[in-house]
Amino acid sequence: MFERSVLQNIRGRINEGRKFMQVLVGPRQTGKTTLIKQLIRKTDMPCHFVTADDVYAADTTWLRREWGNARLQMQQSERKEILFIVDEVQKVPNWSETVKKEWDSDSFSDTNVKVILLGSSRLLIQKGLTESLAGRYELTNVTHWSFDEMRDAFGWNIDQYIYFGGYPGSASLIPDEERWRDYIRESLVETTISKDILMMARVDKPALLKRLFDIGCKYSSQILSLSKVQGELQESGNLTTLSGYLTLLRDAGLLSGLEKYAADMIRKRASKPKFQVHNNALLAASQQAPFDQLRKDAKEWGRFVESAIGAHLINSGLKHRFNVYYWNQGNCEVDYIIEKGNAIVALEVKSGKDSTNKGLALFHDTFHPRAVYVVGTDGIPLEQFLSINPVDLFR
Repeated sequence: MFERSVLQNIRGRINEGRKFMQVLVGPRQTGKTTLIKQLIRKTDMPCHFVTADDVYAADTTWLRREWGNARLQMQQSERKEILFIVDEVQKVPNWSETVKKEWDSDSFSDTNVKVILLGSSRLLIQKGLTESLAGRYELTNVTHWSFDEMRDAFGWNIDQYIYFGGYPGSASLIPDEERWRDYIRESLVETTISKDILMMARVDKPALLKRLFDIGCKYSSQILSLSKVQGELQESGNLTTLSGYLTLLRDAGLLSGLEKYAADMIRKRASKPKFQVHNNALLAASQQAPFDQLRKDAKEWGRFVESAIGAHLINSGLKHRFNVYYWNQGNCEVDYIIEKGNAIVALEVKSGKDSTNKGLALFHDTFHPRAVYVVGTDGIPLEQFLSINPVDLFR
């Protein structure tokens, strides 16, 4: 499992003896803090854990003070190294400049403070890393839980995963679906938008951002122009504003607008977005139909299946550094294109009896991908595909 590999990587770095800076970034409720607590239990090294999420007006003074407390704890324990962990670090204004200053001070004085930074805002974390901490850290994306992880932890079958998604904290609530929906909407979505987006970035129209998210979930795995979204929103605002809000939702790990695959970047960015949730729980929570009823609706269930495949690709792409697109031309469409370096792979998702697809053949003749695959009917079984690392498709 990915979480196990993260722990092994960090423990390996601890055992090397040298100081290091590890940055873990990912959406809320994906297990970052749990991972670190497991790490703390498995190491005999002194640890100093703090979180900016519970501190009112956490600032650089607070961060410097806690770093000093970590050094003091190391001295008092008569050890030559300590693990200093800061959760929700992006909530500290100018955090990266402070981290750089304290890190460089430790380097100069040969003080072995090993640093782990956790954050739920990819946008702000990566901005700080790029501007201040280049060459000083290793970045790990902790993404939504996979089918394997939900199956192994909670005994879920493939249908449960396709509908209820991959939030581990919600697993115990699925017998009461209304309560489960409330948890997804209030504890996850509302908290992410209010704490990770509205407090971390300038949003002139918060209500518009929230409605955009709702519509994006409603149309997950479907192509929709932002002009049509304006009509759904009854909003005549700037399309650039909607595009910017979609970027914020993507960086918060909620919703992406996939670009159409093209040979050049300009055409990609000018394309209509294909809305794609990062976790199918967000799609299910936006619906009124309960699990048993929706499972019997072949057309709607097919959309859930396609959305689950898309979410798997997006999350895997963050871990393994590949890009995800869609493609269409006229009435021909390919559900997902994945790109790693100069290699591309085409994927079509099928959950019904008809497995014919002219889009795959046209795309193959036009772009000559390394491989084309059908997922589902007459292709790779859903359960198998949701258990693989998509990077293996490039081999």
